[in-house]
Amino acid sequence: MKFLTINMTEVAKIPAVIQASDKVWATPPSGIKVEASYVCLGIPFDGVPPNTMVSFSIVEAESAEAIAAVSYPTMLAGATIHRVPILEMPVGAMGKEEKKYRG
Repeated sequence: MKFLTINMTEVAKIPAVIQASDKVWATPPSGIKVEASYVCLGIPFDGVPPNTMVSFSIVEAESAEAIAAVSYPTMLAGATIHRVPILEMPVGAMGKEEKKYRG
């Protein structure tokens, strides 16, 4: 299953979060991979505190355990992580896909 991962970290905690993240992804657990990752160059939405780094990733995971294995160490280091399940839709075929799911 694919997830949109939103990671928010206070600037003061970034070194610890990066260190934890690098350690996790040096030998990632089986059943999870990052397909894309982006760091925002500004505040992406209302409610994000000043001096907060926000990044987005598209992650494919086979289990909740795989997600926990990569999330927990960075959360302990100070990151706030939100995961939203997403459905991949082909470009230019939204109508066809919508009919398929409607039945």
